[in-house]
Amino acid sequence: MNNVRKFVEENILSFVETPGQYIGGEWNSITKEPRDVEVTVALAFPDTYAIGMSHLGMQIIYGLLNDRDDTACERVFAPWPDMEEALRKHDVPLYTLETFTPLREVDIIGFSLQYEMSYTNVLNMLDLAKIPLRRQDRSEDDPLIMAGGPVTLNPEPMSDFIDLFFIGEGEEVFIDFIEHFKAVKQANGLTRDEKILSLVKQLDNLYAPSLYDVTYEPDGVIKEIVPKETSTPSAVQSATVQNLDTAYFPKNLIVPFVQTIHDRISIEVMRGCTQGCRFCQAGMTKRPNRIRSVDTILKLSEECYRSTGHDEISLGALSISDYPHLKELMEKMGALFSQKKVNISFPSLRISDQLTELPSYLNTVRKSSLTLAPEAATKRLRKVINKDISNEDLFNGVREAFKEGWKLVKLYFMVGLPTETDEDIEAIVDLSQTVSSLRKEVKGVSGDVNVTIAPFVPKSHTPFQWGPMVQLERINEIKLLIRKKIRSRKIKIKFNKPERSFLEGVFARGDRRLGSVILKAWSKGCKFDAWDEHFNYDAWNDAFKETGIDTSFYVYRERKEDEIFPWDHINTGVVKQFFQKENDKSFQQQFTPDCFKGSCPDCGACVRSSHYVGKILSQLT
Repeated sequence: MNNVRKFVEENILSFVETPGQYIGGEWNSITKEPRDVEVTVALAFPDTYAIGMSHLGMQIIYGLLNDRDDTACERVFAPWPDMEEALRKHDVPLYTLETFTPLREVDIIGFSLQYEMSYTNVLNMLDLAKIPLRRQDRSEDDPLIMAGGPVTLNPEPMSDFIDLFFIGEGEEVFIDFIEHFKAVKQANGLTRDEKILSLVKQLDNLYAPSLYDVTYEPDGVIKEIVPKETSTPSAVQSATVQNLDTAYFPKNLIVPFVQTIHDRISIEVMRGCTQGCRFCQAGMTKRPNRIRSVDTILKLSEECYRSTGHDEISLGALSISDYPHLKELMEKMGALFSQKKVNISFPSLRISDQLTELPSYLNTVRKSSLTLAPEAATKRLRKVINKDISNEDLFNGVREAFKEGWKLVKLYFMVGLPTETDEDIEAIVDLSQTVSSLRKEVKGVSGDVNVTIAPFVPKSHTPFQWGPMVQLERINEIKLLIRKKIRSRKIKIKFNKPERSFLEGVFARGDRRLGSVILKAWSKGCKFDAWDEHFNYDAWNDAFKETGIDTSFYVYRERKEDEIFPWDHINTGVVKQFFQKENDKSFQQQFTPDCFKGSCPDCGACVRSSHYVGKILSQLT
């Protein structure tokens, strides 16, 4: 028996909460002997097992790599504080679930970065693994520390700690990366830096911060971001899967021993969204739309059901209502799974005239709650953010849902959006109260409405990347205004913590100078910053003060149109000119139509765009 496994089982597991999250061996998990393969990878999720095991992307990469005979892919999650305390007390290094191998002994550790507030957990996991936190302090024997995921579209705040960022979608390109990694691993005499340089030269989706110099103007803005060597690309391309029908998808999803956030099968039916909401980074960077066929979805659903036994299948997309074959899909899913008592679930639905039709044929959906995201409550503000929806469609759809048996409606809004006024804020309450009253029309009693309100955080690679974030004081005023106006007990309001959103705003558009703050905050005990019970805003404030970093520079400043951003060398396919044009249109309250159904807005992401054609021609000349 592995020494780490034996010690953990005998001395630790009986004394920690939910020990099943630390033992591996779940149904459909894969265990290989590290000595029998050429490459060992640890997929690291910097949050709890319950959250990480609910993330489809991790299951995809896990299956993709383990399908290779030459690669062993294992998992590791951020241990809860009681487990961390036990590991430190007994001097046990953080280990992989499959073989209890100490993390520092694998070839590659790949972090999945889904949220800026997980950064301190990355440092904590590296420290628990006894791996130097800063990349420049690592030896030739240390693992290659990689990161991927949506927040790596601005990799700079974590550039002190990550050797290599993988930018974009990994199903197709990551296999090529493993081949190139095998080659550099087997090459004699290459230093760690030379291996990283060789990998970057082979794949244009890899970003190594050590290969780039960043200089600054006297006022603190970036002067330039340039490669240190001419052989290093000046821009890093985001990888894009071309065809979802042929893209890898695991048939044998891991079934956890313990309860997770989402105990269900997740099937992505469509990737990308061209509705063009100006605040939405995912919609702007995952272009163009790619659709999985009904036949493929049915096949994957049945295979995953047979291999897992889950009683719920979630059909995922950024805008599921825009899936062009939704009615056909739901009818066939119902025929396939209704007798098996398998529930079909959706994420939030887009508000459109189609919403009135959905409740009538979603007869395989458990009618617990209907989730809708108006984001803004007035037509004027919806024009600003390019959310082309109407209250009429919203009310008609909710009315039909109540008729069909739904009892609870969940609404999501943002506050602090550009040009927002008190009238826009008060309209959130008015709209919520109207939604509640619609159930009284059809059932005789008002409906329950849960309203979640989040401060708007400007993100990189969006039309709003130039603008300031609303002041914390204003967010607190908004909270008071909304709570004062609420009259019905049927409406429950939940506010995301403004201080956490403020920090998210700092890092979302931050540069590599913020690495010192992250390190300082971690040294002060910051971790699990996404969790209310562990979030320590005072410690973060102290970290900024002690490192001399002015947060207002990152969150409250209006950027100049020609400013060089920390993420300008990351190319998602959408050109900066398009973002600027959309930013201008927002203040003119002009809609940009969905290009999936209409004319091309010339964003650069697909062959319809002149920018895309220009890029191809420049590569050929």
